[in-house]
Amino acid sequence: MLNLQRISKTYESQPLLTDISFTVAADETICLLGPSGSGKSTLLRIIAGLEEADSGKVLWDDGDLASTPPHLRDFGLVFQDYALFPHLTVAENVAFGLKMRGLPKSDIKSRVTESLEQVNLFGFEKRRVTELSGGEQQRVALARALAPRPRLLMFDEPLGALDRALKDRVLEELRKILHETKVPAIYVTHDQEEAFALADRILLLHEGQIVRAGAPEEVAAHPGSAWAARFLAVGNVVEGVCRFSDGKWKAETNFGLFELNCDHHHFEGEKIDLLLKQSSNRENEARIKAKVEDVVFQREQFKVTLRGGLVIYLKDAPRVGEEISISFAVECFGHA
Repeated sequence: MLNLQRISKTYESQPLLTDISFTVAADETICLLGPSGSGKSTLLRIIAGLEEADSGKVLWDDGDLASTPPHLRDFGLVFQDYALFPHLTVAENVAFGLKMRGLPKSDIKSRVTESLEQVNLFGFEKRRVTELSGGEQQRVALARALAPRPRLLMFDEPLGALDRALKDRVLEELRKILHETKVPAIYVTHDQEEAFALADRILLLHEGQIVRAGAPEEVAAHPGSAWAARFLAVGNVVEGVCRFSDGKWKAETNFGLFELNCDHHHFEGEKIDLLLKQSSNRENEARIKAKVEDVVFQREQFKVTLRGGLVIYLKDAPRVGEEISISFAVECFGHA
């Protein structure tokens, strides 16, 4: 099991990673999700042994890896640019790492065959990688990472260069491969759809810190902060001012007065952030009437922008200028 303990890293005197701790269990796929510059790739390089942390430990089964060079950590790496050798065949690319380890030819041949079967490229052995599509090249890179039978797989934005249709297909194949091989994995991405489709657990990074961790459904349901909610686009984040009336705390906003049901300790006039999540029409939820300003079709639904900037999603398109009534669940994030 991989265990990171309080990893910190600075760059040009600025904190890049701060006190990062987490574990990766057997068979588990962890997604490090965050925007560019949040420290995801640097963290991956520290785990791989390609960079040193300023402080903290990288452990495997309680053994410190500080003195273990990258090629002896037995971790597989897959990059966005594939890093394949264009002058070699598919089989030769997959076999490269095995030859560097000095494995017998018979073992190399069987492992190359096994790895190509795992990524559905059996029969491609003699093809040049330059003759392959982007998705096929990415699968060759994955086969090469799988061939040494690593104890951990790491992916650094592996699908960033693919179009949406191809990305969806490769992502589905990758999820199946990880489940079948049962190799624990760390997957770095800024793409929320990739993370939520693949991860057993998501670690959301912001400015070098883990600001939210949990199963995909938990993170989506309760992002935990205004920044996380905006990044994940799970609802509308609005500002409010606390008012105490009729024995209850309420939030005064541009969209109305909302009752607060939270554990925060508020004070009169306090500025807070609220999450308004579109919901079914149920009791104790806020109902807002607003005019439609814009309607855009997005795959299977319509993105509807209301006056004031609220965004909702509907199966049927309303008319621009039409006033509609929408129910929202209200969650308080506390002090803004």
